[in-house]
Amino acid sequence: MNQVTPRAQGDVDIAAVAALFADRTRARVLCALSDGRSLPATVLASEAGVSAQAASGQLARLVEAGLLEVERTGRNRYYRLANGRVPAVLEVLAQLAPMQPVRSLRQATRAHAVREARTCYDHLAGRLGVQVTQALIAAGALAATDGIPDNRRRGGDLVSTQMPAHPYVLGPAAAEVFGRLGVQADELADRRARRPLLRFCMDWSEQRHHLAGRLGQLLCTAFIDAGWITRAPLHRAIRLTEAGRHELDARLGLADLS
Repeated sequence: MNQVTPRAQGDVDIAAVAALFADRTRARVLCALSDGRSLPATVLASEAGVSAQAASGQLARLVEAGLLEVERTGRNRYYRLANGRVPAVLEVLAQLAPMQPVRSLRQATRAHAVREARTCYDHLAGRLGVQVTQALIAAGALAATDGIPDNRRRGGDLVSTQMPAHPYVLGPAAAEVFGRLGVQADELADRRARRPLLRFCMDWSEQRHHLAGRLGQLLCTAFIDAGWITRAPLHRAIRLTEAGRHELDARLGLADLS
């Protein structure tokens, strides 16, 4: 009886997955979904600036490649990123990519909004995310173990969306400060959660650390639930509301928010 010899495995095929990001339509679709939401094909076609038929073919390719997942709700299909590694790749590519020429007020407004405040998958990023992280350090909710009293980029930090290691721990005022911001003490101490509580990203537009991980997600969700920030209808920019500006000043000492 002949035995089937297992097929030998070679090096990973980086070019195959890189090609999926190299098409403008697919790149715009992935960026539109990089805040963790599920969106229908019609919305994604509009965001990518192509017809529904053209978007359909690209969405099918991304699903087949394992970058997207699709869920049926009635007659509609909703697409979402398959995992958090996809926005990580997008953030790194953003560091290497040239800036697109701005040809309209809409493009200029969006570019500014994304740099001011956005979501990096499910946590705050951009200028707002970096400012909140620094304020948490200053308030004693987070503490750096390397003697550097802020969230500046350290020597050796890679330009990557999520750092494999970081110099931060919960500070002595963590329960009090995060409680004021809508994250309760039992959520900080939940040891059953699989996702690490503390993770940090190198923010591509600010070149400083912002809070990620489970705590970053809890904080972002608390801000949305409280009405302090709102999501943009399509892209991942977020808007700081007047209530949010007032409350973050009162509760975290952030007085210079734009």
